[in-house]
Amino acid sequence: MDKRELYDNFDQLGKKADELRLTIGDTQDSIRYLIEKNAELEIENQHLRERLRELEDKTTSKNNATGLSKSRQNLEKLYEEGFHVCNVDNMYGSRRINDEPCVFCQDVIYGERS
Repeated sequence: MDKRELYDNFDQLGKKADELRLTIGDTQDSIRYLIEKNAELEIENQHLRERLRELEDKTTSKNNATGLSKSRQNLEKLYEEGFHVCNVDNMYGSRRINDEPCVFCQDVIYGERS
């Protein structure tokens, strides 16, 4: 290996080192950005969880006020959307005409069961 080759190899090694330094710098910037973004998302996630807990607490207290089980709440929702929830004459799931009240449906939702 002559001096010229040695100098060229050393010059290439210096260029590769500069490229590596730039790559490391870019990677550090990317990592820094990702860490900051992660921290922001963790804070936002925590706030959303707190808000969700508040809404669940309100819903739970509201549901406890009506005293309906979850299944009866689902039936109540269907009834309010205009569908029969009683099984009189196989009416379950059919549309209530003009959203007229149905005492059988109301008994299924609000009636006492033993």
